[in-house]
Amino acid sequence: MTGNDQKKPHHHGNLRAALIDAGIAILREDGLESLTLRKCAAKAGVSHAAPAHHFDGVEGLRIAIADEGFERFRISMISHADQGCQTPRGRLFGICRGYLAFARSEPALYDLMFSFRKNSVLRQDQDTQSSKSYQVLRDTVAPLVPAGTDATVLETQVWSLVHGFAMLVLAGRFGQSSPPDDGVLALLSQIGTDPAP
Repeated sequence: MTGNDQKKPHHHGNLRAALIDAGIAILREDGLESLTLRKCAAKAGVSHAAPAHHFDGVEGLRIAIADEGFERFRISMISHADQGCQTPRGRLFGICRGYLAFARSEPALYDLMFSFRKNSVLRQDQDTQSSKSYQVLRDTVAPLVPAGTDATVLETQVWSLVHGFAMLVLAGRFGQSSPPDDGVLALLSQIGTDPAP
């Protein structure tokens, strides 16, 4: 039996998920530039035409992969928050640790997730999943917002700090060894106020 005669694995209705997982594997192995429908199909063990039934071209595949990425990102933040100190500030540090851990462990996926621009139709399609991740930040920051302050001010400070740090780390701006996350957490300790007991 030749390689062409071998049967492709059957995904029992989960072909879409299999293609997304294949795309994430390609991102890990070869980076964003290598992500194509054809490569995802080959990685998932299906015909090169199979992805067309599930995605509207490679951009549709990218949106689906980014959506899955945002779900994993959300879980990483919550998991790290649940493992740490359960004070409001402790949970804030936890979600930031989860944010940075995800960025470091999935750099190409992280890049893809944040690559959609403001006016992009792709970004509008993706906003549901990314807003679930943002809600984790919003809920965690809420107890630390000083009275009479617009919550989005503190949310923006926290997000800008941790996202900027993650981007600098991934870009190698700190040289061979990036500074520990504790530096970011120390800066975070200066913003907001702990609620009265």
